[in-house]
Amino acid sequence: MPLRRFGRPGLIGMAARTAVVAGTATAVAGGVQHHQQQKYQNQYEQEQYEQQQAALQAQEAQAQQQAAAQQAAAQQAAAQQQAAPEDDMMTRLQQLATLHTQGVLTDEEFSAAKAKLLT
Repeated sequence: MPLRRFGRPGLIGMAARTAVVAGTATAVAGGVQHHQQQKYQNQYEQEQYEQQQAALQAQEAQAQQQAAAQQAAAQQAAAQQQAAPEDDMMTRLQQLATLHTQGVLTDEEFSAAKAKLLT
């Protein structure tokens, strides 16, 4: 009859059980640690991507503002250039009319000066 031991396991059985538990714990901990590292890496990459996109949007907005400012400045300059000759001509016509009403210019002189100014 073989010797069978009842009750607690022997020294070798206890060591085997401890090794199995320790190996399982190490494998599970390694898997969890790898999963956490992967999750944190993905979060970091997402944050970096969002920062890059925000920077690009800011640059595009700044470029659009500069383009709008340049366009507005160009339109304003064009309007001033167009308005200046008309304002100058109106000023001269008003001066001629004032001189005519004051009697400094005769009707013929006023008509000649006006025709010269309008051409």
